[in-house]
Amino acid sequence: MTKAKTLNLGIDVGSTTVKCVVMDDDGHILFSNYVRHLSKVKGTVISALGEIRGKLGDVNCRVCFTGSAALGLAERSHLPFVQEVESAYRCIKCGYPQADAAIELGGEDAKIIFITGGLEQRMNGSCAGGTGAFIDQMATLLHVSLSELDELSLSSTTTYPIASRCGVFAKTDIQSIINQGAKKEDVAYSIFDAVAEQTVAGLAQGREITGNVLFLGGPLHFLKGLGKAFKARLNLDDEEAFFPDDAETFMAKGAAIYAKSMQEPPLSIVDIKTRVEISPNANS
Repeated sequence: MTKAKTLNLGIDVGSTTVKCVVMDDDGHILFSNYVRHLSKVKGTVISALGEIRGKLGDVNCRVCFTGSAALGLAERSHLPFVQEVESAYRCIKCGYPQADAAIELGGEDAKIIFITGGLEQRMNGSCAGGTGAFIDQMATLLHVSLSELDELSLSSTTTYPIASRCGVFAKTDIQSIINQGAKKEDVAYSIFDAVAEQTVAGLAQGREITGNVLFLGGPLHFLKGLGKAFKARLNLDDEEAFFPDDAETFMAKGAAIYAKSMQEPPLSIVDIKTRVEISPNANS
């Protein structure tokens, strides 16, 4: 009987989403997903593991968690965890060794990872200003969906200053420019420009972002106008700005790459799912 291959599973639990990637040892992606957890982290992870089993069967996996909301669940489930900066670095070195820096936007966090000149990660604090949640709020304010906000932004001709550090101030700014007769297209792009400005100025803190830059995370993957705003803020051309096809699951992929290097024995998907299911709740 041929021995079943061991696969590599990375699970990225962020502030608003769960991402899973299953890879073989040759780097081929066999499964990936990206889903909002709506604060039901444990249930969403369990559901994702069930989805993996449904597609791939009860395969054996080396597994590793990563992400801002993953540590507690990993510890309670007695499963490995790796910091985001390490999972990102592993994935970047495998696929984009020419990258000098990476910018990632999540639901409620934003980070810059400097690679050239010394590995360093800088992340926003407790405020969700300038993140995916902020963009959600601004789309609601304009009574449009995220996809509509993005489409509007791509037809913009004028950029207005908006305070992205605080949703309250941003709403005031937006109402003011709307009252001045600003087009919705220009308001939409100005929102994205404010996010880019806040990320670059607030997180870089004087360290220059130059060379080849990767753009990661759901917002930068799904919102093309947001990527355009970052490129403009950083004066990047098309050869310097990289938008990976799997940007939304990049950290989960990095965790899967990290899992491959670990000495932990592989577990079946059923075993992994059971560990998560019987793990105590966070407030237990």
